[in-house]
Amino acid sequence: MSEPRELLRVTDIEVRYGAIRALKGVSFTVGEGEVVALLGANGAGKTTTQKTISGMLRPAVGSITFEGRRIDGIPAHELIGLGICHVPEGRHVFPRMTVHENLEMGAFRFKRVDSADLERVLELFPRLRERIKQQAGTLSGGEQQMLAIGRALMGKPRLLLLDEPSMGLAPLIVAQIFEIVREINTTGVTVLVVEQNAAQALTLADRGYVLETGEIVLEGTGRELLADDRIRAAYLGEEIAAS
Repeated sequence: MSEPRELLRVTDIEVRYGAIRALKGVSFTVGEGEVVALLGANGAGKTTTQKTISGMLRPAVGSITFEGRRIDGIPAHELIGLGICHVPEGRHVFPRMTVHENLEMGAFRFKRVDSADLERVLELFPRLRERIKQQAGTLSGGEQQMLAIGRALMGKPRLLLLDEPSMGLAPLIVAQIFEIVREINTTGVTVLVVEQNAAQALTLADRGYVLETGEIVLEGTGRELLADDRIRAAYLGEEIAAS
């Protein structure tokens, strides 16, 4: 099986918050059509990495290319026009707007809402169709996560960045969310997911990278990382017997 065409390349990026180096020379690639997971504990640099890719932060050092074009330094709203859509941690739906209005906001870069895109989102998320006229602030946490992902899909993403999509959700809802992400990926959307739920993320992912204190310390296929004793001990809560 041939390697996928490279879509995103992150090269030696360093990001600082004042005197603190949040990322220390992070490098990785994402191939077209892949699901790639970024794993790590709180504070490891996962969210900072995604924010830097989506233009919310700028690297002090290093470069980011998308389809061979250098994009670090391009404002976030312009990156959406290139097909990079970010679903941040915490969902950030517009609580006083209806589900329908939130989805319309996802298509803000187009002159009109594509009815076919809207219908595809509602097919993926039947719960949103049922609540289409309901204010987003009255939805459950799982429904808000579905809405946040659906809103991003209205922007016709080539690369979908998901930050902690399972956070605060019941296990059944988490399973539904990841199954929908798998379905989104089968339509040709490349996915870069930040996730603390390592088992769910690696089961879904083609490849993964593990961050610790701003550096990548492990990488491999989803299957390889799931079988790695260090991952199982650190993220899956398994005690590994000494050989």
